[in-house]
Amino acid sequence: MTTQTKSEQAIAVWLFVMCGLIFAMVLLGGITRLTHSGLSMVEWRPLMGTLPPMSETDWQEVFEKYKQFPEYQKINLGMTLSEFKRIFLFEYSHRVLGRAIGIAFALPFLYFLIRRRLTWYLASRLVVMFVLGGLQGLLGWYMVQSGLVERPDVSAYRLTAHLGLAVVIYAYILWVAMSLWHTRGVAAPKSRQGLRIAAPIVTGTIFLTILSGGLVAGNDAGLAYNSFPLMDGRFVPADIFRLEPWWRNFFENLPLVQLDHRLFALLSVIASLMVWCLSLRESLSCGARRAFTGWAAMVLVQLGLGIATLLLFVPIWVGALHQAGALLTFTMALWACHELSPKVSNNAR
Repeated sequence: MTTQTKSEQAIAVWLFVMCGLIFAMVLLGGITRLTHSGLSMVEWRPLMGTLPPMSETDWQEVFEKYKQFPEYQKINLGMTLSEFKRIFLFEYSHRVLGRAIGIAFALPFLYFLIRRRLTWYLASRLVVMFVLGGLQGLLGWYMVQSGLVERPDVSAYRLTAHLGLAVVIYAYILWVAMSLWHTRGVAAPKSRQGLRIAAPIVTGTIFLTILSGGLVAGNDAGLAYNSFPLMDGRFVPADIFRLEPWWRNFFENLPLVQLDHRLFALLSVIASLMVWCLSLRESLSCGARRAFTGWAAMVLVQLGLGIATLLLFVPIWVGALHQAGALLTFTMALWACHELSPKVSNNAR
């Protein structure tokens, strides 16, 4: 194994670890939303404030700041300090993990850069990752700010954008990591052409399903119409176009927001299984076969988790599993797409 190949493998392992941290970040963010903890920290100190309140005096000071904002005054009036500590620690953990991800990325990047283990091709992509991570931090605070106003709830638009950018960053890092891990050249047979077109399209559908899930979370739409497959006894609920202008209904009208998510989810399941069936007719590598089989299995598990989340009125642990399942399904789809793409070494690039 050449020095360059060893470096690629080491960088790939590092990036896979970063994907694991981002996965945990998305999961913790979902739990923070489910526990309504996201507005408990009313200050943004990106470089300072790593340590939590250490004394009762510190806790009282932070609690008094929280009391000045609408969430306490309109929703949590009378909350005790012990109850506040619980929601604060969820949001605090979410922010500290974000800082840890930044450090876990920056320090190895500097190491590989100083040791000249990076080509310009790879270094440019790592810089893009770092910039996207910084933008994600800014977007997170922009989202929180939307709830520190008269209406104590974050904007569904900003929440969905925050989730979507997290998934984009995750996908980008994962793709680069997989490309570094598989460095030998592979020519894609012409017989796979249909599969190579279908798989990315369905993967995009899964991404849209995740975004529609963000709108469901942002509008608390999962707490209504808790039956399946009908919604209030109907396949299409009433008043799905009651808002003006009409386009707002797709993003803000609770029955249509949930219906959209259901339809995207069912489309993703059916399309994923069709792609899996198509893959059975192709002569694939062992890695590609495992990827498509895992994708088909995971999309069915995710369907079950989605229905359970709905029927059980969104318990925290099931809701968290549903969000984790969404990212795992997306991961399997990305893996399958990557297995179909030509693997080219970093030197060749």
